[in-house]
Amino acid sequence: MSTSQEKHVGVIALTVENRQEHAAAVNAVISDFGELVVGRMGVPYRERGMSVISLLVDGTAEALDSLRAKLAAIPGVQVSTLLLTPKA
Repeated sequence: MSTSQEKHVGVIALTVENRQEHAAAVNAVISDFGELVVGRMGVPYRERGMSVISLLVDGTAEALDSLRAKLAAIPGVQVSTLLLTPKA
């Protein structure tokens, strides 16, 4: 049974269009939630005019959803999340 304080490991994947315009806002949100971020990989995908970022995260579902929502609120950013509950 899941509790609201149960921690999850997961990946938050995002695409950022027009990196020059939106990168500062994306980086500010990721920095604000830095305690949840275990690792980060970003790749410019020039052929498609976007950047792709993956975040390895660890935190409660509530905290991770807050991070996802803040990122998704940035114009030009699309977000997808996969959360797993580690087995005890």
